[in-house]
Amino acid sequence: MTRHGVETASLAGRLDDLPWPEIETALDAEGWATLGAVLTPGECGDLAELYDSDRFRSRIVMARHGFGQGEYQYFAYPLPETVQGLRQNLYDRLAPVANRWRSLLGESGTFPPTLADFSAECRAAGQARPTPLLLKYGPGDYNRLHQDVYGERLF
Repeated sequence: MTRHGVETASLAGRLDDLPWPEIETALDAEGWATLGAVLTPGECGDLAELYDSDRFRSRIVMARHGFGQGEYQYFAYPLPETVQGLRQNLYDRLAPVANRWRSLLGESGTFPPTLADFSAECRAAGQARPTPLLLKYGPGDYNRLHQDVYGERLF
């Protein structure tokens, strides 16, 4: 493990070891699924320590927008290794599910098979800002259901 990150193979291996057929079944049945503990407590602590750093491009105070109580910040590029690893590995697993759902819903188009291809589509559409974020909650804070959308291309 590296400080403020994880070895990509270690994270990829943990994600590969998840029960993906059961996760996909839950997604289909409920529209959501839990993955359990993917990151170690130390990895979570490393990410939490970044919150007051210069690794972010913007801060959102949720109450100002009616999103709830608490705040979150959008990471700036380059993304922390752990965040990029999660993003890469989860996209690879979830893009086929999203494409199946699009087909079932009668929607046109598909998501490309790789995050690199999807990112290239986003950049071509003028969507170049990173969207991974880190939430910060205090006692009594919460997040209302909402979707942050920054253009036509979204996953």
